[in-house]
Amino acid sequence: MSNLAPANDTAPGAESVAALHALVMQSLDDDQAQETISIPLEGKSSIADYMVIASGRSSRQVAAIAQHLAERIKKETGRSARVEGLPVADWVLIDAGDVIVHLFKPEVRSFYNLERMWGFVDAPVAGNA
Repeated sequence: MSNLAPANDTAPGAESVAALHALVMQSLDDDQAQETISIPLEGKSSIADYMVIASGRSSRQVAAIAQHLAERIKKETGRSARVEGLPVADWVLIDAGDVIVHLFKPEVRSFYNLERMWGFVDAPVAGNA
């Protein structure tokens, strides 16, 4: 298996997708990510089953959350998550296969407003709580 293979190349069942999603949500909560929302993508997109969006208070916190999440996914599932956006850490994407995570600094999250793009117009946007 190549290191460049997608993290979800084994097409896991619904239980493992739910377990991965729960792991991501718990890890973000443990690391005090702010304004975390989960957008179900099943039936809307083939890229993943969930997109999770969260904020950190600073680039340092965003980077730490991203690194910890990638390590936890590897440790608990054996799957490697791809991480993009380090070391700048204004916006970091973690591709865990069936769950895509976007971590933002609050001002960057407000600018891109992915929640609105995916039809979650009532979702809280960082800085507007």
